[in-house]
Amino acid sequence: MSSTTNRLLRAAGLAGLLALAGCASGPAADPRDPLEPLNRSLYQFNVEVDRALLKPVATTYVEVAPAPLRTGVNNFFGNLRDAWSAFNGVLQLRPREATENGMRFAVNSTFGLVGVLDIASEMGLERTTLDFGMTLGRWGVPDGPYLMLPLLGPSTLRDTAALPVDGQGNAVGQIGHIPTRNELTALRVVDQRAGLLRAGDMLQEASLDPYSFLRDSYLQRRHSQIGVTPPEERYDLE
Repeated sequence: MSSTTNRLLRAAGLAGLLALAGCASGPAADPRDPLEPLNRSLYQFNVEVDRALLKPVATTYVEVAPAPLRTGVNNFFGNLRDAWSAFNGVLQLRPREATENGMRFAVNSTFGLVGVLDIASEMGLERTTLDFGMTLGRWGVPDGPYLMLPLLGPSTLRDTAALPVDGQGNAVGQIGHIPTRNELTALRVVDQRAGLLRAGDMLQEASLDPYSFLRDSYLQRRHSQIGVTPPEERYDLE
């Protein structure tokens, strides 16, 4: 099992322990977020890590790396995600998304220099990012309580439980040469954070409560991606 998968498993285990820890729950104003006091603490931890490490590295990356190089890096990792999205499209019985993502991966891997060039988008093949958490939701598995995971960010109990499976679909995590795997994993993290620089600044500036805004945006986006509007539920863990 890859080190990336191990980290995801540990994160999932931690989230499960937190969900079972009745002493950690509190009187939440939002019924979807019964662990809000603890989640807010983890959110603040993530903010501090981002402020001290991830954001400075991502900012330097944007300032130093030429735009065509950054685009190629982003295309490369996006191409790897397309393969996993195609697989989940099959599991979700979404033939159009499965076919388009599969064709994207085939075209870009063959003619786009292993995905560095996004030829598929120029051909009009649309990307639809799908993961196993969405697959579970598609088949009726409810969100469960909202969770803020250390370093990984917003999630739900269902999406956290799906992380080990998504880890198996992470092609970078399956690379046997550990230094190469670690370097590509670090590059992917920096690339993802670089793409969120502007959004992160807007989040802090536009909202009086960034935590609530991030939570609500995440849940709304997940429900929209899955195409299912779940009923309002209260997850009472006391």
